[in-house]
Amino acid sequence: MLYKSFFSLFIFTFLLSCKSEYKFVLNTPKKIQSSQELTISISEKGSKPIDSVQFSIDSKKIQSSKNTVSLKVNNYKLGKHTITAIIFYENKTKKISKPIYFMADTAPEIYTYKIINTYPHDKSAYTQGLAFHNGFLYEGTGRKGSSSIRKVALKTGEVLQQYDLSREYFGEGITIFKNKLYQLTWQSGIGFIYNLETFKKEKDFKYTKSLEGWGLTNNNKQLIKTDGTERIWFLNPDTLLEENYIEAYTNKQKVEKLNELEYINGKIYANRWQLNSILIINPSTGKVEGVVNLNSLKAKIQQEQTLDDSDEVLNGIAFDKKNNRIFITGKHWSKLYEVEFIKK
Repeated sequence: MLYKSFFSLFIFTFLLSCKSEYKFVLNTPKKIQSSQELTISISEKGSKPIDSVQFSIDSKKIQSSKNTVSLKVNNYKLGKHTITAIIFYENKTKKISKPIYFMADTAPEIYTYKIINTYPHDKSAYTQGLAFHNGFLYEGTGRKGSSSIRKVALKTGEVLQQYDLSREYFGEGITIFKNKLYQLTWQSGIGFIYNLETFKKEKDFKYTKSLEGWGLTNNNKQLIKTDGTERIWFLNPDTLLEENYIEAYTNKQKVEKLNELEYINGKIYANRWQLNSILIINPSTGKVEGVVNLNSLKAKIQQEQTLDDSDEVLNGIAFDKKNNRIFITGKHWSKLYEVEFIKK
């Protein structure tokens, strides 16, 4: 009899604890366009009372007095964020988090192009980075055993000066910043700083948050770097630490494999690896504002030379700010083109 009473008490206590257990649901969309209003709420499956909720996006708290909050997200960067709710109930607290993706509010504009001039380009150059400075092209080439930095005459394509990297390094993007030449390496986690006049290596710097080095440019204040994902990193000009990033998104999806970069009139222009297109990206939000379709340019160069479609692709963007000229080329391409981008 005592055993039955104990068993009955156990069952009663178990059912009571199950009945009083709270089961919360964080209600939020998986993705939302930046022009839309975001609504977040907390509900309890059994409609049990909740004292209060503190919502936040990433680490930024959102003011709310109820279990639901609505806000505009147009001031947030695009990409992945974390919605968090701290729930207060029965002198207890519970924390719930869910990811959310902020998308661009409009589709990117589509651009075509016009060839203004055509120049010779060293087709032995596996172009990884391209820059224009004081009338000359500067080029970074890749592949272990053939990586280099070069100073090139625009009109003739002649290599005027060259420094070859150690065979252990796969050279990547370059940029010229404060009269120094900066170069990334692919998977070695290290970049180099050179004297622009002599090409003497002066300093190394390490990547602190990204795993790889792909493209490199600057906005006259910071270095701007890609790592092969959708992220574009901004580096402190003094410490060269990766301080923050944006993520490239259209109104439908993230855009990965961002490669060679150039900063042109306040926008980031980015090649995509293995795709013959250039993206025009807002440096504040990550919104892909435009896409330049250059497939016909690849077809044009293939009329003159045989290229590996998976490897010898469009890569290399340089901007002559003084004369408002854009130059593009590709890996092992025998031509470099001065182009004008035209909105369709």
